[in-house]
Amino acid sequence: MKFIVSRKNNENGMLLVVTDANILGKKFEEEKVQLDLTKKFYQGQENSEEEVKKALKEARHLHLTGTAAIALGVNLGLIDKENILYVKKIPHAEVCIDV
Repeated sequence: MKFIVSRKNNENGMLLVVTDANILGKKFEEEKVQLDLTKKFYQGQENSEEEVKKALKEARHLHLTGTAAIALGVNLGLIDKENILYVKKIPHAEVCIDV
């Protein structure tokens, strides 16, 4: 699986945005909730799973969207399953990593 990764740095640390490559550019809506993966916010560079794992070590905040991205976060112990939001069966989670 390939991921699209964007790094956004600010005074609160790096925000790492990881999205499954196969859903980038799509919009999912359900009731009053939407995931708009057409936005510039989600644009980035294609990365392998190993590259994402390295980048996760530098991040303070995570924004993960898609089945593979969420599975990686869960497997690494970064996401609790009860904190996953689903929009049209697309999983999404936001995490602040304690330092």
